[in-house]
Amino acid sequence: MKEIVFATHNLHKTDEVRAILGPDYHILNLPELGCPDIPETADTLKGNALQKAQYVVEHYHRDCFADDTGLEVEALNGQPGVYSARYAGEGCSYQDNVRKLLAEMRGMENRRACFKTVVALILDGKEYFFEGRVDGIILPEQRGTDGFGYDPVFLPDGHDQTFAEMDATTKNSISHRGRAMRQLQEFLMRREQ
Repeated sequence: MKEIVFATHNLHKTDEVRAILGPDYHILNLPELGCPDIPETADTLKGNALQKAQYVVEHYHRDCFADDTGLEVEALNGQPGVYSARYAGEGCSYQDNVRKLLAEMRGMENRRACFKTVVALILDGKEYFFEGRVDGIILPEQRGTDGFGYDPVFLPDGHDQTFAEMDATTKNSISHRGRAMRQLQEFLMRREQ
């Protein structure tokens, strides 16, 4: 079993990634590594993901991958984007972010949005990047109790359930993070052949 660090404190993300990558990998997250929160100061998803992975490599000398995810809403000129996790301010909750988003979109007809995830992998000193995207709309009210973040208001194209209404297997099969992580998984498998 290969061991690799996933540079996150988010236990929801850790669970999703462990399910996607499967039993061939032992995924350590930052709390398990004893690593503090890593600041995200870049102005792009790619920059934030790379910043977190570099921190782990520099301070813990371990192969590592990190992700950053953003929700981009057309009617809000791509916001919240790179600021999705702290859209309602530092230390805000998922619910705070969702409430702010719904308030800002009240009465808007264009509800098109996309989720993007960028994964940065540093393996044997080399950097690799993987990106996943899913398009959909922002609903005017929350639906579902599973998932996290903006999941209760994001309805992916071609589906009648929000991410928060889907079981984890279904969500992971179509989500932005699932798509990026499968690229990572395929890359790691090819390297081992």
